[in-house]
Amino acid sequence: MFTVADIMTTELYTLTPEDSLQEARELMARHHIRHLPIVTSEEELVGLVTHRDILAAADSTVLASPEARGAVENLIALSTVMTEVVSTVDEGAHLRGVALYLQKHKVGCLPVLRDGSLVGIITDSDFVSVAINLMEQMEDSEPFEYD
Repeated sequence: MFTVADIMTTELYTLTPEDSLQEARELMARHHIRHLPIVTSEEELVGLVTHRDILAAADSTVLASPEARGAVENLIALSTVMTEVVSTVDEGAHLRGVALYLQKHKVGCLPVLRDGSLVGIITDSDFVSVAINLMEQMEDSEPFEYD
């Protein structure tokens, strides 16, 4: 049985509640990610910021120039836009159940915990990668048809 630990991302990019919206935007763009766990200086998970959160917060600065928008976003702490009540998953959870949870609750990710500490993140993109891999394996195992 496959578990979250088998496919989760362990190379985490995190920020703190005091970091700015601009820092989150830049970090997400630099690493091509859509979800940022927000942690304290002791690495305790206290929230989550998504690409959607950043877009929603930026709506108020949509008419500003990119420079002006960056200046405003630099003043907005992530604590004001982050989701504080975050669903999490244990690294030993079965993948099927986690996939069903993501689908049912329409969430794009779950931070992964081990003994209460953040050790990874599992996203809908991770499940797409699994599906692609399975399709490739199925295609490779199909018998070759001779004409």
